Amino acid sequence: QVQLVESGGGLVQAGGSLRLSCLASRGTASNFFMAWFRQAPGKEREFVAAISRSGDSTGYADSVKGRFTISRDNAKNTVSLQMNSLKPEDTAVYYCAARLFAAWGPLMQRHSWYNYWGQGTQVTVSS
Repeated sequence: QVQLVESGGGLVQAGGSLRLSCLASRGTASNFFMAWFRQAPGKEREFVAAISRSGDSTGYADSVKGRFTISRDNAKNTVSLQMNSLKPEDTAVYYCAARLFAAWGPLMQRHSWYNYWGQGTQVTVSS
């Protein structure tokens, strides 16, 4: 099965940018529907962004729309999340998630729908 390894987290000031990367170290990247979730202490894991297997379709939570961009490079087995205009409320552990052979649909916003997860990377936005 696919193994997901995340990187790119860190500390940034409000208004700054970070780019997160998720490397699928095993498996064929084009077979997986991919997404990013985030979780702050004491809060539910929440949907951030998703991308179809081909990369043709993307979707975003309202809270990040216009600021974050999800992309993928299936040749390199990577999925990225470009985060611009960061706010303190974006502070959380960010997780890469995948589901095999999945199609676009409303369940993509549910964390329980995904089969595979990365270890998470901490993003801290200072005010």
